[in-house]
Order: sequence, then C-alpha cells, then structure tokens
Amino acid sequence: MSGTLESLCARALARAADHAAIEYEKRWYDWGEMRRVAQRLQALMDASGSDGPVAFVPRNRPSAIAALFGLLARGRQLRMVYAFQSPAAIAGDIGKLDAAIVVAAAEDFSDELRAVLQQRQIVGIALSEMDAVAIDTIQRGRRRDSRDTRVQPRIDILTSGTTGPPKPFSVSYELIARHHVGALSDLSQQPPALLCFPLGNITGIYSTIPPLIKGQRAVLLDRFSVAGWHDYVKRFRPTHSGMPPAGLQMLLDAQIPPEDLSSLRALGTGAAPLDPNVQRAFEARYGIPILLSYGATEFGGPVSAMTADLHAQWGDAKFGSVGRALPGARLRIVDEDSGAPLPPGSEGLLEVVSPRIGPDWIRTSDIAVLDADGFLFCRGRADGAIMRGGFKLLPEVIERALLLHPAISAAAATGIDDARLGQVPAVALQIKPEHETPSVAQLEAHLRAHLPATHIPLHWRYVDALPRTPSFKVDRPALKRLFIRD
Repeated sequence: MSGTLESLCARALARAADHAAIEYEKRWYDWGEMRRVAQRLQALMDASGSDGPVAFVPRNRPSAIAALFGLLARGRQLRMVYAFQSPAAIAGDIGKLDAAIVVAAAEDFSDELRAVLQQRQIVGIALSEMDAVAIDTIQRGRRRDSRDTRVQPRIDILTSGTTGPPKPFSVSYELIARHHVGALSDLSQQPPALLCFPLGNITGIYSTIPPLIKGQRAVLLDRFSVAGWHDYVKRFRPTHSGMPPAGLQMLLDAQIPPEDLSSLRALGTGAAPLDPNVQRAFEARYGIPILLSYGATEFGGPVSAMTADLHAQWGDAKFGSVGRALPGARLRIVDEDSGAPLPPGSEGLLEVVSPRIGPDWIRTSDIAVLDADGFLFCRGRADGAIMRGGFKLLPEVIERALLLHPAISAAAATGIDDARLGQVPAVALQIKPEHETPSVAQLEAHLRAHLPATHIPLHWRYVDALPRTPSFKVDRPALKRLFIRD
C-alpha cells in the first residue's frame, strides 16, 4: 500500500461500512460510522469558507480519530492542542495560534474558548459521540490568505511537556507516510492494536494512524490504565504489547497473575527512563523481556531500540540499554562543554541524526553512554541536573536509589532553590499499597547506604500519585510546585 498520507487516509475511510474499526468502552465502531463523522466535518469546514490551519483538540475517542482521518484526507494543516488541561489553558493556547477552525470535543467549548472564537473570528466545530456540529458562536469564518497550497501539509505535534509547557514541532505528512506507514506491512490479520497514548503527541500519531491505515482494528482507551491494558491483553491475547515506563511498576503493584500475560513474548516501552530494578522485578515475575527504545518528537519517533533479536543475542550483557541505532539513524556522545566527540564508554551528551528529519546532528539534553558494541545507555537529563553547592546531581540517580527501598512504588526528584547552596534536592514518593509509610529518617538512612551525602534530599513529600503529563511522564514543573508552596 503506497501513496500520499491524504490518499491513504481517504482509502481507509472508504472501507466497507460494516468493517470494524475501533472498540471504545466495549463498543465497536465500524468504518461506516467513522466515514460519516469525517464527511460531516468536511462538509462543515467547506460551508465555513475558512481554509486556514485547523487547531485540533483531540481526546482519545472514536470521533476524534474519525475527525483526524477526515482532516488528513483533506490535507489540512493541523496544530495540536492538549485536551488534558484547564478550559482557560485550552482557550489560551488556541488564542496564540493562527487558526481558522477549531475542532474539539463538545465539552471543551467552554465560555473562555467561545470568547476567543468570537474575538478572533474562528470557526468552532464540536465532536459529540459520532457526530460533528458547528458551534453557534461563529459558523462562517474569515478566509485566510495565509494558506498556501504549495506548502507541504504538516501536523504541529506537541512535545511531551515534561520539563515545561508542551512545544509544537512540525511533522510533515510525507514523513508520516514514508517512515511510519510505509514501514509496515498489511496488519488486517493481526489482533487489535491498543491505543492509549494522547493523539496530540508523536507517540499517539505513529501508534494510531499507521495500524488503522494498514487494516488493523484497534482498542482505544481514554488514557493508559492498568485495568484497561490488562483487560485488552486477557481478551485479545497479543504476542507483543507496550506501555509507558511508569505503567510497569503500576502493573507490579496490581499483582496481575502471570497466567493473564502468558500470550506476551515481549513488552516494549520507551519515551521515559525505566528504573532497572523495576525491569528486573517485572522480568523475574512474568518471564517477559522488556524491550526498551529511545526517541523524541524532535526525531520524528524512535531512533534506537532493543529488538527481540538483539535481546536474544546479548541478554543480560546489555541489560538496561535502549538498544542500537535503528536503520539510517546515527548516535554519538559529545563533551558537554566543548562538543567534541567522545570515545566508546564515555559519559556525555547524546547527539542524534534522524533519517526522518535530515542529515544534521541534533543536540539533546540527555546524558548517555554509547558502548563499544554500539548499544546506548541513557543516564539522565542534563537540563534537569541539580547544582548543589558545586556538586552536579542527576534526579534519576536519586530516584533509582529510592526505588531500591521495598516500600517505594514511584519516586521523582527535583531541585529547589536554596540561598546558601544554590539548589537542594527534593523528592515526592508513592508508597506501595501493601507497605507502611517509612519515615524520612528511615529513607535518609536507606539513601546513605547507596549514595553520597550530597544526594540526600532536604524536602520530602508523600503523594497518592506523582504529577504526570498526558504522556505519563513525570510533570517536572508540577513536581517543583509541590515544594515551592512551602
């Protein structure tokens, strides 16, 4: 199957009406229903007379995926906005965009957003169940001279928002068609795919669009949950699946019976660091290898991965590695200050060449090691380092040591400003359900057995759940705010 992304999405929407597409909340939606939503949306856009960029606020629902396919089939310029934020924040984000049309779930058209639409003469189209309706604030927008049909259609995808507000990054239709869709064969005979990542980010895009284009059915979750993932694996018995790194400890805490996961031959994860102790505990309990990968929005997706073949060949010798560079990608480690390339085995900043983006080296904020066999090991983020009186501390080091304590389910460390030392470490902790909460003194003693005194936090918080982004990564700004309130 080849063609432009527009033609591929149009072809998918033209499938037989009774062909199952997406299961959501235990109800199957067929391609006939998907097509009707897409056609209704397209008709409303045509009637509006607005031909400029579309701000899309997608929730993980069948109507949003149908709308996405309809927008792509028309070659519209898309600007993604996260739905998992306050009404004022959604309105604020859209107010900053040069958008002609806003497409969002009906409940996201708040008074704040309607005011922005009225002020900016932006057309609003609301998705409700499996329908699309025009918002009565304004049904015909002004025509945008800025739309240039010579411009390659693209999606402004949001970064994860781990270290600050999500930032847009342009991904062309051609990139998605060639590198994500084109890399897959026919999937119509495979078990349904599980879709649980936000549609607005890169993982949501490349986990949703390609399998549906290639004929695979999908089970859609509003967002990742252990219960939803567990139910999917038990009912459909896939041989391979994936989840966010944070989900692995959640799954261990839920004490899912090993027989429920017996169909799985491997489990993929990426997008954030995975504590090696969690990886070992999971593999010991379930006998399922964890295959780590590494990528970013700025790379257009993954650039390295531990494949099943690499895991079978190298096993524990490369435990904790995110694998080797994927075909066409290049990796190197450079000195943080001089930028000079470092030899194998050296720790420094990672630079990447992604074949999806171009031939230039992309400097990351990730501290990593590339060994003599070409395997990549990620250590932490340089931009999250805590500078304590001249000592450079990586939050990931503190977090990994805390997770060695039997009562700790999840931990997140950050730096808090200090008048004397510049910064000091602060940590938030989740306690495992079956354990008593250890005292701060007990945790300090635990850390002293594993780390230098410079790494001992000065501020502690016990939380029911760590603050996380829609991508299930730790929300670092929200984490810091837990302590700034002191």
